[in-house]
Amino acid sequence: MAKQPHIGVDETQIAPLVIVCGEPDRANRIASLLEDAEMVSENREYRIFTGTYQGKAISVCSTGIGAPSMIIAVEELKFCGVTHIVRVGSAGAMQSQIGLGELIIAEGAVRDEGGSTAYVKPSYPAYASFSLLKELDKFLQQQTTPYYLGTVRSHDSFYTDDEQALCQYWNGKGILGADMETSALFTVGRLRGLNVASILNNVVLYEQDVKEGVGQYVDEAEAMMQGERLASLAALEALITQ
Repeated sequence: MAKQPHIGVDETQIAPLVIVCGEPDRANRIASLLEDAEMVSENREYRIFTGTYQGKAISVCSTGIGAPSMIIAVEELKFCGVTHIVRVGSAGAMQSQIGLGELIIAEGAVRDEGGSTAYVKPSYPAYASFSLLKELDKFLQQQTTPYYLGTVRSHDSFYTDDEQALCQYWNGKGILGADMETSALFTVGRLRGLNVASILNNVVLYEQDVKEGVGQYVDEAEAMMQGERLASLAALEALITQ
């Protein structure tokens, strides 16, 4: 098989078990948890490492920002024989009790992004795979960091004119947090027969200014970096049971 046009790998370079993340530098940090990790490709937003974790082959792939880039990665990873994908991402809290560096396990997602609607009607559910959910939950039950299971919302912009009203609306519906990729992963991954999950590190408090929160994360604030590491370990532990 020729190398995939965007992610730049073929089936010999990628493991069936994959962690995806948005930021390429986060891929480096996750790869540091692997043994013998090697960067096998870097093209545009896609930076890919393959190594092992507790004896099982694992790959890590960054996808950049938003649903379209995520969907390209999902499709091309599927072509390479990938069977399981867990997103280790960041989110903004939609509930006031969720602190910085605390984690959200997405059981399902509101499909407020446009990428997945190119595939299927909005009534198609975006939901995670139980086999992965239960392992994420099992691992985090043994940790001290607070975490939450429930529904998240995936969207396409931080800067619409109605952000405050949108946040208040979804807060009232019990949505835990917002990101830009989870619903696309769940929808297209399910349509392609993949096992999928998403664990999100909260980097913005509810009703906090997004630029302030993301800026803190970029500056590697301690609680949020600890949350990212814990989310990465949870994803690895879940994947190796599959």
